[in-house]
Amino acid sequence: MTTRLDAVGRHHRADAWTLVFDGWDPAGEGRREALCTLGNGYFATRGAAAESCADDVHYPGTYAAGCYNRLRDVVAGQAVENESLVNLPNWLGLRFAIGDGDWVDLSAVRVLQLRQVLDLRRGVLSRVVRFVDAAGRHTSFRQRRFVHMGQPHLAGLHTTFTAEDWGGRLRVLSGIDGMVANIGVVRYRQLSGRHVEVAGTGRPDEETLLLIARTTQSELRIAEAARTRVLREGRPIEVPRRLVEEPARIAQELDIEVTAGAPVAVEKVVALFTSRDVAISEPALAAVESLRDTAGFDDLLESHELAWQQLWHRFAIDLSDGHGPAHHETLRTLRLSAFHLLQTVSPHNEDTDAGIPARGLHGEAYRGHVFWDELFVFPVLTLRLPELARALLLYRTRRLDAARRAARAAGYTGAMYPWQSGSDGREESQRMHLNPRSGRWLPDTSHLQRHVGLAVAYNIWQYYQATGDLAFLVEHGAEVLLEIARFWAGMARHDPARGRYVIRGVMGPDEYSTRYPGAAEPGIDNNAYSNVMAVWVLLRAQDVLDALPATRRSELIASLGLGPAELLRWRDVSRRMYVPIHSDGVIDQFEGYRDLLELDWDAYRRRYGDIQRLDRILEAEGRSVEHYQVSKQADVLMLFYLLSADELRELLGRLGYRLPPEAIPRTIEYYLARTAHGSTLSALVHAWVLARAHREQALVYFEGALHSDTAHVHGGTTAEGVHLGAMAGCVDLLQRCFAGLETRQDALWFNPHWPRQFGVLELTVYYRAQPLRVRVTGRVVQVSAEPGPGGPVRVGCGEQVRELNPGETVRFTAPGAAAGDALTGSASGGRS
Repeated sequence: MTTRLDAVGRHHRADAWTLVFDGWDPAGEGRREALCTLGNGYFATRGAAAESCADDVHYPGTYAAGCYNRLRDVVAGQAVENESLVNLPNWLGLRFAIGDGDWVDLSAVRVLQLRQVLDLRRGVLSRVVRFVDAAGRHTSFRQRRFVHMGQPHLAGLHTTFTAEDWGGRLRVLSGIDGMVANIGVVRYRQLSGRHVEVAGTGRPDEETLLLIARTTQSELRIAEAARTRVLREGRPIEVPRRLVEEPARIAQELDIEVTAGAPVAVEKVVALFTSRDVAISEPALAAVESLRDTAGFDDLLESHELAWQQLWHRFAIDLSDGHGPAHHETLRTLRLSAFHLLQTVSPHNEDTDAGIPARGLHGEAYRGHVFWDELFVFPVLTLRLPELARALLLYRTRRLDAARRAARAAGYTGAMYPWQSGSDGREESQRMHLNPRSGRWLPDTSHLQRHVGLAVAYNIWQYYQATGDLAFLVEHGAEVLLEIARFWAGMARHDPARGRYVIRGVMGPDEYSTRYPGAAEPGIDNNAYSNVMAVWVLLRAQDVLDALPATRRSELIASLGLGPAELLRWRDVSRRMYVPIHSDGVIDQFEGYRDLLELDWDAYRRRYGDIQRLDRILEAEGRSVEHYQVSKQADVLMLFYLLSADELRELLGRLGYRLPPEAIPRTIEYYLARTAHGSTLSALVHAWVLARAHREQALVYFEGALHSDTAHVHGGTTAEGVHLGAMAGCVDLLQRCFAGLETRQDALWFNPHWPRQFGVLELTVYYRAQPLRVRVTGRVVQVSAEPGPGGPVRVGCGEQVRELNPGETVRFTAPGAAAGDALTGSASGGRS
């Protein structure tokens, strides 16, 4: 399907607050729809045209946080069950026709102008279209839409039609479509996708339609009510309306008399409720009553913009005095990343008991599941909306019993968190996956990525360090962290030959390394990342016990049955864990990694170009990626991402291993040469670990991660949902890597290394309830506290620590800064 355009611009560069698309690009429409998604944490709707339906070009999806449903299929002779984030009834539907003609299809008319603008500051998606039809009539329409950031159940669509050189009858069809399915990911379409069935429709009043649906297995009830009004010169007018009812759909057709050059507006305000909501009697009743008391589009828009203004105050990001278009584009893309993060998780999530979907509320990739990607999201939230971070951590703590059951079923103690999580915390990973290159269904062993629990523990501890929220640790976090520590201590087995503890049969972060060549069973032994972080969590378990009030510590030890013998074993494991380190000082990804074959990278790049999915390429050739020293993404290097060099050196020293300074760059270079970067998170981690010694190379990876959704990478999968971990991680890269921000020892620490070409970095953080404005130039950092109530916070850089009171400013120059760094920002970046 192609639309003819008189003037086409593929991607117009606007200011740093707007993303503009000019023209028509059917191949890129899915990506544009994902990038133009609007949401508020409670629900989100993709940026599809209001008149479109799901086809090979468009996909108008709406998703609500935590709304999952299960369906079963038989694949390659095996019964499989998949739980998915549900595509809810489509509230957008708005079609129009001239006179008695067919509904206007932009592919069948000559389009003179087509522009779509995403306003990040206001959270508004606008669309302007001008066309001429077969009869020579010129028509234009302008649409605006929002998903209300202040009132989580509301959304609005406003369309202004102008008959430029004709007059007569304009027919508008406004409705709600319940005939929806999860078909947004092509490789899933062989499996069942119809998750909702319509339970009823109605017309509560002349202007309002209602559709009630329920999910087929989880039995969630969803109600959507849509109120449609016609306005001329800003005042509502009465027009003839005809109710249109079809199976699973309801709409009303409006007859509007128009005159040449005189605009007429159609506004549609929608309320969406589900049976998961708090403080309601019943979804349908709540939806209808909500619309009765709701203002018109323009008044709602005003309060919506205010809500965004308040969020942007907390998530302020600015780059000043930068040079060239790259600076401008970088700032806009950083804001776009923060924007999509806030559309997926916002203060409204404090009551939803939903995790952080790896692909946002923007599409159906990964079936809306929660992965370890939250590891890259929490640092941004904790330092801006700590209450939200706390609520999202509760998603994990509430599923502790599910993690305990999973551990017991696998023969372990403690809590084993799943690689993919959905509604109730059980393992949602697929056991079969399709290789699109070969068309074959293959075993999926990704559930062996037990390291998710390590990420959960890390997030809990970092939250406590940043907020000092002892109540959370006492009531929720401590028990989870202790049970995760118990799991890893139980996974460790003593190897008498080595006199050390080993961990066998797991997968690390690298999803290519699933088993040894020729092995009957999946899993690899002594993944360095897992083993080292297991030691880290065992040490934090002791810190947690030390931090707890004596009464709570005694209660937990008794209720968990943590006897002296078990605690002694934890201490022994934390001192004698085996870590595979080669004689050249390079940390091996896992035991036996160096025994694998080397791949001819140049040959594969010449043959295939894009080799990010080497696993699929090799399988289609009849080979296996497991035979080669090839990584999909950062694995060992995650240690340098999560831990400072000093902390990692101390951990390894505790185990009796040396980590000389030269071993770190040697390890980084070794895996840099053997990583395919088949994950957006990989470029992010590599930017981080390269930032200190190889700034220019780090910036290449930073730009790659930053633009992983706005550019066509990884096979163009952004159409299936944004990569939320990479988006949030790029914002975090600014604060924790380039600004060198850390929370430790009850202080906020900085070690700035900010690249000169990006000018001056300014951002807002909240530390211990104190709003702070941070300004970084090269190796110089300035921290200002907003005036107001509250006590001082401690801020440090190098050996200096100062108290910062409300209304005061402190300024540091990082140790080792060269003369002129404050002006040029010439030092290399990174966290030591």
